[in-house]
Amino acid sequence: MNFTEILRQALATFRVHKMRIFLTMFGIVWGIASVILLVGLGRGFSVDQKKRMETLGKDLVIVWGGRTSSQVGGLAAGREIPLTIDDARLIRDECYLIKYISPEVRATVPEVSQFNSANRGVVGMWPDYQSFRSLILSEGRLINADDEQNSRRVIILGDAARKQLFSGQPALGATILVKSVPYIVVGVLQEKKQNSNYNGPDNDFLYAPYSSVARDFPPQAKPGIVRGYLDDIVFEVGDPEGHEAAVDQVRRVLGRAHHFDATDKDALFIWDTMDGAKLIANIFNVITIFFGCVAIVTLCLGGIGVMNIMLVSVTERTREIGVRKAIGATRRDILRQFFAESVILTVVSGALGLLFGVGTCIALAELPLPDIVPHPIISPVSIIASLVTLSLITITAGMYPAQRAAEMQPVESLRYE
Repeated sequence: MNFTEILRQALATFRVHKMRIFLTMFGIVWGIASVILLVGLGRGFSVDQKKRMETLGKDLVIVWGGRTSSQVGGLAAGREIPLTIDDARLIRDECYLIKYISPEVRATVPEVSQFNSANRGVVGMWPDYQSFRSLILSEGRLINADDEQNSRRVIILGDAARKQLFSGQPALGATILVKSVPYIVVGVLQEKKQNSNYNGPDNDFLYAPYSSVARDFPPQAKPGIVRGYLDDIVFEVGDPEGHEAAVDQVRRVLGRAHHFDATDKDALFIWDTMDGAKLIANIFNVITIFFGCVAIVTLCLGGIGVMNIMLVSVTERTREIGVRKAIGATRRDILRQFFAESVILTVVSGALGLLFGVGTCIALAELPLPDIVPHPIISPVSIIASLVTLSLITITAGMYPAQRAAEMQPVESLRYE
């Protein structure tokens, strides 16, 4: 019996039982598609969360002053550690594991434009801050080194600040009064979608050179406020894999400057966003693996359906098997016939499931989805896993019914009612 004859007989059998074959194939199609879709959604969640974390900043570490918890060099515990601009310069000059650094000084002051007024925070920072804090312009320019060096009164508006102060009117080049001091708007930021922040959403703030903010809006004198006081220091590490070494380097440098033990965790409060990013990445990796396992189980259930249908087919065709053996069909012919039917069923179903799963991922990638729903990402691993599982199903679900059919005795088969 050649392949053409086997294929012809298999198709004839499928035509007789259309609904049964359709439902069996649907189980395989949905199993393959679910592997691709669920793993794709899991990867989509992971990538989407990583992008949202990057809106806070790239490989970001934020440092605040704390209080010492141990005595060092005759100095009592409980001392407040205020951060100053000299600390930012010291880290910049001595910490070679740091790629970019910027001080942050914040002042909540009234702002007035020709259209409206506000009372928002103004952030004083160095130009590098705009890069590693992911501040993206919609129009205008960023603050540059000349602005910082010359203490120019230039300012960039966050999206929410622009909407309040200018309400649809052109902002670029306009002058606003910041606590009665005139500043020129040189840039407007794109709206930023954040799921984390440390002093409020970036959309709400106005950004100016550190030297200008420190001169025009110095912090109010009170205990703990010293000359050059900073709210915090922000930096980007050079190598994300070595971020812990970079943080330790900063602790040692500041410990030497402020006379505290570098191992005193309370002397500085440090938020290492990379630790959180790794934790979240691990969580989503586990979720993706769970999704994949659920989908593989679904696919295996579809394979059980194929085996069940083939066993039913063997039982229904017992007399046919007996007749074919009586007129000369060999055990191998029967085995090949039923195994071929199972292979055709699973392979065609698998191909349709693969097309459906990949096609759905591609279609969803082109559609605008709600913020909480990520765009699925096609994973080669999920495709390979589904194809390997399908191959095992094909062999398992096809071979057992085929062997059962091949081992039937002609006389007993002909007696079957």
